[in-house]
Amino acid sequence: MKSYKCLFLSVFILNVSLSSCNRIPYQLKSHFSENLIPSIPDYSNTENWAALPTIKDQADQIPLNSDLKDGQANAKVDVFFLHPTIFTGKPENQYEWNADVNDAKINASVDNSTILNQASAFNGSGKIYAPRYRQAHYHVYVTSNKEDKKKSLDLAYSDIKRAFEYYLTNYNQGRPIVIASHSQGTTHATRLIKEFFDDKLLQKQLVAAYIIGIATQPNVFESIKPCKSGDETGCFVSWNTYGRDYYPKSHKSGLSTAVSINPLTWSLDSTYAPATMNKGGVGPKFTMYPNIVDAQNHEGMVWVNRPNITGSNLIKNQSWHIADINFFYVNIRENLAQRIETYFKNR
Repeated sequence: MKSYKCLFLSVFILNVSLSSCNRIPYQLKSHFSENLIPSIPDYSNTENWAALPTIKDQADQIPLNSDLKDGQANAKVDVFFLHPTIFTGKPENQYEWNADVNDAKINASVDNSTILNQASAFNGSGKIYAPRYRQAHYHVYVTSNKEDKKKSLDLAYSDIKRAFEYYLTNYNQGRPIVIASHSQGTTHATRLIKEFFDDKLLQKQLVAAYIIGIATQPNVFESIKPCKSGDETGCFVSWNTYGRDYYPKSHKSGLSTAVSINPLTWSLDSTYAPATMNKGGVGPKFTMYPNIVDAQNHEGMVWVNRPNITGSNLIKNQSWHIADINFFYVNIRENLAQRIETYFKNR
């Protein structure tokens, strides 16, 4: 059963790698060292982007058993996507705290998990730009050493900032922007929004921000507020997915007061949304499953019942962090199109 559980969870590998099925990510033994930092990515090199609308990549893919289309060629907006933590296992080289963007194995894991399963959800209405970056090891989220954590996350963010500045100068050309992210990506996306959009001129170009998988408070920004409906623009949405009746340890330390929008109703209230409202989620082998899961907001969380996928009854999992986007793939896709339509109407 353990091997089946690992296989089932691996089809949703979005913030963990295939080697992490032991459920206990590797704990780093050393402290962050300024002498052991991977080289700075050059974003004029397309190899340092996990996704670009000008190259063929996993963000262009469409789930099996669906009639969805990749709309990037004619998209009127850009999606700047920041992927979650894939660097979770024991480091295989001297770089322990931050991954090397030249590491082919890690890059393949990024491309075949989060870019395929998450970034592609936005390709119906937006051109996808997803930079590779020296992502912090998962250990930053569990270490008690605040200095190590800060240095590692700061290094990762320095790449995000550099990539975004390159994107603005060389790709954007004044087009509307969607910020999308998950988990560690949301840690950096929140910082990016504060620095470049919040009460800044660029805020006028912000269609919406989908900053998912981190407990995000409603007052995190000065002038960018949580979305209250499915067609509002210039706002942000966020949620964290758990099994019904489950309360994680983090619930009392920020999660209970976090913004939680129901990705089936796009409201902040606790109205229950049955699985029939779910237009389709991505399951095993990047295959579309209609009515995959229901959703209901509860004290900062989106509660769901067991997914409608064969074999899910064998899974005891109560945290569905890795499926925050997978479960609501088509609804996210349609919601983005709705917000874009409103954005251009308001202009």
